[in-house]
Amino acid sequence: MDPTLAGVVGIIIMVFLFMTRMPVAHVMLLIGFIGFAGLVSLKGGMNLLSRNIYSQFASYDLSTIPLFVLMGQIAFNSGISKKLYKTAYHFFGGVRGGLAMTTVSACTAFGAICGSSPATAATMATVGIPEMKRYGYANSLAAGCVASGGGLGMIMPPSVVLIIYGVLTEQSIGALFMAGIIPAVLITLLFNCAIYITCRLNPALGPKGETFTWSEKLKSLTGLIDTILVFVLVVGGLFWGWFTPTKAAAIGVLGVTVISVARRTLTWAGLAKSLQETIRTSCMIMFLVAGAVVFGKFLAITRIPFNIADWVGGLEMAPYMVMAVIVGIYFVGGLFMDSLALIMLTIPVFYPVVTGIGYDPIWFGIIIVLVTEMGVITPPVGMNVYVVYGICQKIAPDIRLESIFKGIVPFFLAVLAGIVIMTMFPEIVLYLPGLMY
Repeated sequence: MDPTLAGVVGIIIMVFLFMTRMPVAHVMLLIGFIGFAGLVSLKGGMNLLSRNIYSQFASYDLSTIPLFVLMGQIAFNSGISKKLYKTAYHFFGGVRGGLAMTTVSACTAFGAICGSSPATAATMATVGIPEMKRYGYANSLAAGCVASGGGLGMIMPPSVVLIIYGVLTEQSIGALFMAGIIPAVLITLLFNCAIYITCRLNPALGPKGETFTWSEKLKSLTGLIDTILVFVLVVGGLFWGWFTPTKAAAIGVLGVTVISVARRTLTWAGLAKSLQETIRTSCMIMFLVAGAVVFGKFLAITRIPFNIADWVGGLEMAPYMVMAVIVGIYFVGGLFMDSLALIMLTIPVFYPVVTGIGYDPIWFGIIIVLVTEMGVITPPVGMNVYVVYGICQKIAPDIRLESIFKGIVPFFLAVLAGIVIMTMFPEIVLYLPGLMY
């Protein structure tokens, strides 16, 4: 069979298997192995499979992933997320839609010690949705803000997606972490603006909560101490060059553990649960990376990535129009694929094109993370939506899946606005990495 035709057939079969809800990593491993073995040889396919799975699990760079996941799990099981929510509630709870703003702000803060979008969404769904239900918030806004706010965990360092991007493109993970800080804050502000406008147009969506005095607000800031200490330790250490990202991850785990033990908020049961969830999540990500690498090797010998790159690079359009086409492709792909899998499959295709037309690779990494952030809240895949829906089955059974998808519309528009702003003013992304290097 012609290699290009074999690649097209492989992609079609892969998409079909995705629709059957088969695990993404298993599908990519299977299609990649069969395709490579069919075009090269069975022995070559077996060597590819064994070599790539081992290399991913033995990768020093990827060892940051289980460490950052463990840091987030310990932070959650020791109650740090509840402190964040309480502090944000003191400042935003008294305004219309304030509880939703509280949830989004807490998502950003928790993302600073978590690094995982689904984990951030699940954590804040457990903490925030019961409170919003208690104050009469509409189901769409209550669940929609949690699912969307969880996406901030993808861009706020330490971000697992940025680590994967850095490994694939050989860019500095420290620089990518620095680049994600201001965009994460900007998207948080845009989300809060979207909530304010939505509640002004329809006050019934988000009634006011409790109002606190300034002395109570200032007193509540103590709830941020743990998060700030860990964030400064990890990201500050990277910024000043004290340690590498892998060492920063290890120090972050140590910092969260010491704080949790010192405050006596981490139980043996909580530690065991943290370790269990870390193993499960890390293995999922590692297998996903291995599957994407195997499938990428298959695509490479079909020449499809190079043909697409030549087509996009050959478009007789201004660079910003080429970039718009690439962003559109990512957006459409995000509707049907897991965000991490999409990035791993497409970066080898579009990275040379983007850098070739003069765009900064650090800036491109942040933009692509923002685009895939839209993918985690849009149907039919929308991973964060399904995570929040699963939590709602236990704590708020009356929240329907359609309500969550309806609630993400204002936040989707806010992310789109953020992408446009950062495209017009790339200095927003590149300012902190410029200081670092």
